[in-house]
Amino acid sequence: MQPEWWHWAVAGIALILAELAVPAFVLVWFGLGALAVALVVAFAAIGLTSQLSVWLVVSLLMIVLWFKVFRPERHKTRIGMSEPQMIGEVGLLSHDVAPFGRGEVRFQKPLLGTDTWPCIADEEIRAGERVRVIAVECSLLKVGRT
Repeated sequence: MQPEWWHWAVAGIALILAELAVPAFVLVWFGLGALAVALVVAFAAIGLTSQLSVWLVVSLLMIVLWFKVFRPERHKTRIGMSEPQMIGEVGLLSHDVAPFGRGEVRFQKPLLGTDTWPCIADEEIRAGERVRVIAVECSLLKVGRT
């Protein structure tokens, strides 16, 4: 039995609706691929192998476009930022820090979900001074004067 256009349309709508139950944001692209095949089959009679090929190519193309073009690269809060991206960030020291003692630095934009971080420094730095992140040591930021 050869699938007709409405088979693909129903399958596409079912996949898009299934996305509501599976919050991965992947099934929607396969559903849109099935709707694209429904359009192709409605206007041109092609075989099952060609239909499946069109579905696969269109679905994978939409997934690639989503991850490469339309998906935002950076979050405004920088949640999930890696260690190398934190190095060089400038903040304001909110608590004094003594050599190898703990202080606290506040950033204008949150880093990894919070705008205040405990910090250490190799020299004494007074509260209110601008500091730059030199390194990340476990859950502490090592800072120095800017």
